[in-house]
Amino acid sequence: MGGITLCDPHGLLELRRSVRDYLHAARGVRCEPEQVVITAGTQQAVDIVTRVMQGPDKEIWIEDPGYSLTRLALVAAGAKVCPIPVDQHGVNVAEGIRRAPKARAVFITPSHQFPKGVALSMARRLELLVWARESGAWIVEDDYASEFRYGGRPLASLQGLDEAERVIYIGTLNKALFPGLRLGYAVVPPSLLRAFVIARYLMDRQPSSLCQAVVAAFMEEGHFAAHIRRMRETYRNQRDALVAALRRRLGDHLTVDPPDQGMHLAAYTRRGLSDVTIERAAREHGIVVRAMSRLYVEAAAQSALILGFSGYPRQIIAPAVARLARAFGI
Repeated sequence: MGGITLCDPHGLLELRRSVRDYLHAARGVRCEPEQVVITAGTQQAVDIVTRVMQGPDKEIWIEDPGYSLTRLALVAAGAKVCPIPVDQHGVNVAEGIRRAPKARAVFITPSHQFPKGVALSMARRLELLVWARESGAWIVEDDYASEFRYGGRPLASLQGLDEAERVIYIGTLNKALFPGLRLGYAVVPPSLLRAFVIARYLMDRQPSSLCQAVVAAFMEEGHFAAHIRRMRETYRNQRDALVAALRRRLGDHLTVDPPDQGMHLAAYTRRGLSDVTIERAAREHGIVVRAMSRLYVEAAAQSALILGFSGYPRQIIAPAVARLARAFGI
């Protein structure tokens, strides 16, 4: 066994360099390869963050509505989650400061909020960064769908705007490539890096060196950038097909605004229709949609259907919407 060389728990240097170069060019992230830690994806990064936040008082802001797996992971780690409402400008920072001014961290999806799909406004981005700097809190920026932006200028990452090194930037290669890959990354501020790497090492020692080497070569040779360009165009077309079909078949029952980014959209119900009732009825017709109202914790729930548009050939989208229409009795 003594002849086996173990991989750096940070991850393969070649992959970390490629990730650094990509994030700098595409998202304005500022870091060195040493700050990039390869993970199994967003969920493992969230788990590591909860482990390195020492102390008994782990009050943490979460978005309301928000990603339920992040909330459940935080609760399982013993954190006291503080749900902060989300409106058309993103998470309400002023309300978060009012409710939990001394929170240890905030977990946020600022570029394409899950599930509502809104972007955090620049005013609130700056407000959040000021609060984190003054309070010593951490901002965990989950940029889960940053590769797929379909219109307008790229949104600046919070990490790129951060002068006080309070942002932990996490992302995934699983959505951009394929879910079974199980590779993601975290860009960690220097003051937290040693604790983060130790926690990563104790969890499972190292990420797969074989998968890392393949992905590093894939990125270095330009295939990743070409793949993203192709998939961005494909997903844009699928988004447009879904929006058109929903407006044509269900325009009297749903309000749909095409998102500028991401791989899903939210279609808000009209006339007091229940998204949970529609979710159940749609399943009977072989269509899987998610009721957004289930993702609220304390805020007043809005009724909307969460529909994914990536991974579905354009020609099957209109027939699928026709089947969804049956759940509305049409």
